[in-house]
Amino acid sequence: MVRAYHIIFSTYGFWLPNDPRGSGSDEVHAKHLQQFGPATKVQTRQSVAHQTHDYVIRRAAKEQLKYPLVIFNGLQARAVARGFAQVSSESDYPIYACAILPEHVHLVLGRHALAAERIISHLKRGATLRLFTEEIHPLINFKDARGKVPSPWSKGSGWKVYLEDDHAISNRIKYVNDNPIKDGKPPQNWGFVRPFEP
Repeated sequence: MVRAYHIIFSTYGFWLPNDPRGSGSDEVHAKHLQQFGPATKVQTRQSVAHQTHDYVIRRAAKEQLKYPLVIFNGLQARAVARGFAQVSSESDYPIYACAILPEHVHLVLGRHALAAERIISHLKRGATLRLFTEEIHPLINFKDARGKVPSPWSKGSGWKVYLEDDHAISNRIKYVNDNPIKDGKPPQNWGFVRPFEP
């Protein structure tokens, strides 16, 4: 039985549907990205982030994006965390680990009455609202004709790995907590993260 999830979701432009390492997408909807190949759907739930791939194609595709890549700076990452804190407090989301990196977020999320996909959408909305409120939204200068600002997040609910026992949950908590350190950044300690109790 699934007891928790390791969830990864990314900022705009970080992981494209035709990423040469694979993706969770069935189709490339953006016409300007179709020239870089079809969607590269993979069936595995294991990370493909470190697989060898064609960096040139990946970089060329990103250069064709409609907006600049979203890469959170420290102020923006802290605003994202405050957004997560507010919605997780309001809805009692059991978050056991969280790493907010410049281009993606890792979470270990316990079971909840709401589906994980709904929770991810809620967290993204809360973080985006906070970026607006603090006037540091990374795409604020790219409003469309109706004044709508593009989302700083990639579409969809990201990558989800099912965790079925205490050992798997504890391992993923350690993995998520170690992620900033592996990236050369200090450890992250967010107030909305609660201890996992096996």
